[in-house]
Amino acid sequence: MTKWQRALSDNPLIAILRGLDPERAVEAASVLVDAGFRIIEVPLNSPQPLLSIERIAARHGENIVVGAGTVLNPEDVSAVVDAGGDIIVSPNMNPAVGARAEQLAAKWCPGVMTASEAFAALDLGAAVLKFFPAEMIPPKAISALRAVLPKQALVAAVGGITPQTMADYYAAGADSFGLGSALFKPEYDMAELNRRASDFTHAYRELAR
Repeated sequence: MTKWQRALSDNPLIAILRGLDPERAVEAASVLVDAGFRIIEVPLNSPQPLLSIERIAARHGENIVVGAGTVLNPEDVSAVVDAGGDIIVSPNMNPAVGARAEQLAAKWCPGVMTASEAFAALDLGAAVLKFFPAEMIPPKAISALRAVLPKQALVAAVGGITPQTMADYYAAGADSFGLGSALFKPEYDMAELNRRASDFTHAYRELAR
């Protein structure tokens, strides 16, 4: 079993640490790992995101998947992989980003909203279909798309997800969830992050029982 497969099996929730300061990167990642998270994303519009990714990968990279979000061009893919990143997450579906990720053996998670985008992304090697923003894609839409997507396709709902809203998306066929401000904000202290991380992992495990 690969590291990616282990992460998905242990806990497919994706922690999105937008605004993370590199000085807090290892501490925040350690809190999340202790709470059961195995996939961590640092968006590239955060302060010195590559430094945060490098530090998290150095401390936890053998056991978790870490990478970047808001990846918009192939050059950023290369920079993330050079920093130790394993996963490339984007808000859009850019084939050039997917091609570079595949070339560098990184997992590509493009943002999609439609069946056309989803199937095109899968044809290009997407590891996860990131349905974003979930506020614009209700569970009924996920259910309808699930009916036509390949059964093995991994679907993540991202945007506005809370422990309370996960249930309807999970029932509709979402395999994973990207968790943003409901999990992490730069102003949260580690106790608050731990509380929120624990709430999410508990809610997901109840769904997956």
